Amino acid sequence: MIESKAQVEQAAEKIASLKAEIGRVIVGQRAVVEQLLWCLLAGGHALLEGIPGLGKTMLVRTVADTVDLKFTRIQFTPDLMPADITGTTLAEFGRQGETSYRFQPGPVFGNLVLADEINRATPKTQSALLEAMQEKTVTAGGTTYPLPRPFFVLATQNPLEQEGTYPLPEAQLDRFLLKIDVSYPTREELKEIVVRTTSPVQPRAERIMDAAALTELQSLAKDILVSDEMAEAAVDLVMATHPDEADAPEQVKRYVRYGAGPRAVQAIVSVAKVRALAAGRLHVSWQDIREAALPALRHRIVPGYEAQAMGMKSDELALAALEAAEARR
Repeated sequence: MIESKAQVEQAAEKIASLKAEIGRVIVGQRAVVEQLLWCLLAGGHALLEGIPGLGKTMLVRTVADTVDLKFTRIQFTPDLMPADITGTTLAEFGRQGETSYRFQPGPVFGNLVLADEINRATPKTQSALLEAMQEKTVTAGGTTYPLPRPFFVLATQNPLEQEGTYPLPEAQLDRFLLKIDVSYPTREELKEIVVRTTSPVQPRAERIMDAAALTELQSLAKDILVSDEMAEAAVDLVMATHPDEADAPEQVKRYVRYGAGPRAVQAIVSVAKVRALAAGRLHVSWQDIREAALPALRHRIVPGYEAQAMGMKSDELALAALEAAEARR
């Protein structure tokens, strides 16, 4: 519960310290780091998309170090089975021939789970994460096991090499709070990466807070105020992604097959609250909603066949919806 303005300002300082510590290890990628922290503080999962070698795995590990979370990594491959993720029940035999059964937890039993190249596994294996991501539990052998709290899934996928991959189903994509695009570094950043990674001493992030402090920040973010006007603005934005809406922009009506669902509004408002907290404010502004829109919508808008044929990306359609919602304000 927020008791004073000073409490929010202290929380903003902690978030700033977290960003600064991650920046000691990760070169550039400020927008990616910021959006990843939005997910953590909003209690959601993130899908990171970028070509190999951009430091996605190092980024996730660094975040785990700064918040002192248990980090586990799952390398997704076509032969990976659901039990390889969730765990399996083992039979144990005693000296007298008696049999007992014990559940051996899989790598999903961590605080920060990296699902590396998630689209390389079959849909059957991908679906093993659905219950974990939504319910934060694992069911095996008729028994339901709670996952450690806090619990986050940060998945990566390569947008270039699509041969032998299995695109994530819409139901699973929708469970990611944000989809974060990891861009190629600039010339200066590339030079700094070379200097850091080829030196004899590699920088390593120090612990800034523990899991309890992170949970406290999550609670404070939920207490940030959202006015009726800002809630309406978030709803208008999501409704503008639906082609059958009268107020939808012409680009959406022509090129979008399906618009974003209710989870999109929840994601936008949750992230907007985190942005307000990080800025030391007690309320959500339009700028918070605007900044949250693109990563929250890009994986929830399904382009139509004509858009796919033209090579049009969902980002363009999300921006069209954002401009239409902004024009109505």
